[in-house]
This record gives sequence, C-alpha cells and structure tokens, in this order.
Amino acid sequence: MAEAFSDPIWRKPQAATAFQCELSADGMLDAVIVGGGIMGLSTALHAARAGLSIQVLDAGLIGQGASGLNGGQVIPGLKYDPEWLIEHFGKERGEALVAFAASTADAVFDVIRDEKLAVPFTRNGWIQAAHTTTALKAAANRDRQWCSRCADVELLDKAGIAAMTGAKGYLGGWLDRRAGVIDPLSYTLELARVASAAGARIAEQQRVVKLAKEAGAWRVSTQGGAGLRAKSVVLATNAYTDGLLPGLAQTIVPLHSFQIATAPLPAELAASILPGGQAVSDSRRILVYYRRTPDGRMVLGGRGRMALPSSAADWAHCERALTRLYPALAGIAIEKRWFGRVALTPDHLPHLHEPEKGLLAVVGCQGRGVGLMSALGKRMANYLASGDVRQLPFPLSPIKPIPFHAFRQVGVAAAITWYRMLDAFER
Repeated sequence: MAEAFSDPIWRKPQAATAFQCELSADGMLDAVIVGGGIMGLSTALHAARAGLSIQVLDAGLIGQGASGLNGGQVIPGLKYDPEWLIEHFGKERGEALVAFAASTADAVFDVIRDEKLAVPFTRNGWIQAAHTTTALKAAANRDRQWCSRCADVELLDKAGIAAMTGAKGYLGGWLDRRAGVIDPLSYTLELARVASAAGARIAEQQRVVKLAKEAGAWRVSTQGGAGLRAKSVVLATNAYTDGLLPGLAQTIVPLHSFQIATAPLPAELAASILPGGQAVSDSRRILVYYRRTPDGRMVLGGRGRMALPSSAADWAHCERALTRLYPALAGIAIEKRWFGRVALTPDHLPHLHEPEKGLLAVVGCQGRGVGLMSALGKRMANYLASGDVRQLPFPLSPIKPIPFHAFRQVGVAAAITWYRMLDAFER
C-alpha cells in the first residue's frame, strides 16, 4: 500500500540507497524479477538458494508497496474451501491446491524461523467474525471441511468470539490457529536482506519499461537506460501492474484499501481487546480487518474511496467501524492514516501466466498475499530451476482482459457503495 498519507510511526527508517547495485548488461542471468514485494523477494530468495543468478528490479523502494504496508495478517487457505477447490479443479489438482493452501502460513513462519528474520510476530490465529446467521452457517461449513482434514480450527459461538475479540455485534465466528500476525514492513525488508545475502541482486528505483525476446533470451530495459539479458522474467507487480505486458493490467481490478492506527491503548482498555493477539476479518460484504500492534495500537482497515484521498475525512468510514466494534475507543486518538492498492481477479483466485516461454506473471492476492505470495514464491523458484510445471500449484492460464475493463472501476465503486448500505442494514 504505497501511497501513504502518513506512514505508520512504527515503520523502521529506510534509506533510499538500502538496495542498489550496478546493472550490468554483461552475461546472462537466470531470471530478472520485476517487483520487489513479497512475491518477488520470496522467489528471489529461494531461486538464489537453488544456485540461480537473480536480479530483482523495483520501480520504487523495497517495502514501499502493499507488501510493506498491508494489514499484517498471515492467513492460510484461499477464498474457497476444500470441497469447492476439488469440485472446480478435479480431485488430483484440487487436493494439491488444498494442501498448498493449508501450508501458506507455514511458509511465512518457517522462513522467519529458518532464516532468523528480525520480524515481530504472533502466531495465535486469525478469526473470521460472523455478523449474520448466514455468515455463521458458512463458518460452520468451513469448519467442518477443515476439521475433517485435521486442521487446528474451531467454530466460535457468540460468547466465545466476544471473549476473544472484545468486539460488539458478532454472532460467532471461526478461529484458524494456523494463522498469525507479523510486522509486514520488517518482513519485506528482511526478505530482501536474506535474498541479497543468498546472492540475489536487488536494485530499487529501477522501473522496467520494455521486454523483448532476442536470440532466445529476454532483454529487460529500464527507464534509466540499462539493459539486462535473462533466460526468464517474472512479473511480480500485482496491483501495481502497468502496461509492460500488454493486457495483464486489464485482468485485475485494483482497489484502494485504507488503514488507520490509534495511539497506544491504555492498559485498562487493552486488556479486553484481542487479548490473545489474533487478527480479525469480518463477514461483511465490505469487510473490515484489524489487529493489535506490538506497541499496543489498534490497526483497522477496509475498502476506501476509489479516488485519491484529499483529507483525513476520507478515513472516516474506518473510524466509524472502529467505534462501532469498540465504543470505548471513541476517545482514543487516530495517529496515522494510510492507503494503497490491492488487486482482485474476477474469480477471486491467483492467476499465473506464461504467454511466452520464460515470461511469467503472477497477479491476484485476494487479501491473503503475505502467506500466499511467500509460498508461491518458493514454488516459482522451483519452476525456474527445474522447468517442471508441476511445481506450480495453480495451472498456467492465458491472459484474458476483463471486458469493458475501463468501466469496471466505476461499477466497483458503485457496488462498494451499495454493499456498504446493505451491510449497515444488516446490523
């Protein structure tokens, strides 16, 4: 979420020269990765560990995009439950996808442990809070499916969710103990550090402006005039995808997600609000998500206006949601506000593309990017190293621009307004 109105004050200082290297046209790289977020850096780390020569190019600064300023929730699974995945993809592919989805949070916490990353985290679970009986039935169905696979999950009743969240208005919910919370900026910067230490070269403020196939290799040209040659190119730009690969940007709908952070909560309030340190997302059509930070702040986010914000009033919907859930926080100052872009695909699944051999693209985090992109990066690295498409959990698909894409965001903005009204009516 790069366009920070006011950066969260717990961000670590970051120098503009943190990751810079000389871009040399000499020699052939195994892969150039465009985008230095979690997907790009996870791919770079694991590819470098496999002995591949890797160059990461980011148009901005590492951690400046959604990877560094997201909600910090590490949620396993996909938007769809196991039975749907098996029905949709077939038994073999579906079962493989279920296993992959179940492992995505592990990918984050394993790399933090194995690489000794300096990343504050809590792994006490994630709660999907149900505000209607329909949502609670869906939670029960999800619980049944994951319980049958021995996942560490639990269905919560009204008293249970009230005790775990301290929030008002929920009928119950679902606890997934495989999940957790991290400091996303620390995680992104630490991924960059260990990828660099493993041999991957990382360059900030290097916008890629052209890709061309020359003599069986890819030539990657930057805005600064550098030209690199590589066997493969991985586009890991997600919501910040531009026209570099024709049609790719038209396969996603970029949305703005806004977040607020309170001042550190007084001890008497903090004791009853998320005492176990879980992350929460609710069941509303325009959901809100929230967590506690290591220094005791409440952070809450949700969909914001489609236009760029012009004042603090553009975060009023987040502040209303916060005091609706926690009336006692009405007098607590909101110290930071920021926003950025997330990317959705029409089918709510990640999309992997390889329109030409050696040209790969990944889009569509669907709000679960920390775990999903960490795990997917390792699989992408395996594919780069082996050429075995079976390493990829999702099938490669053709690039299919959304019809009337130019009008899609107008429709989405109208839908958000309508859904927000319906959510208010259901309270």
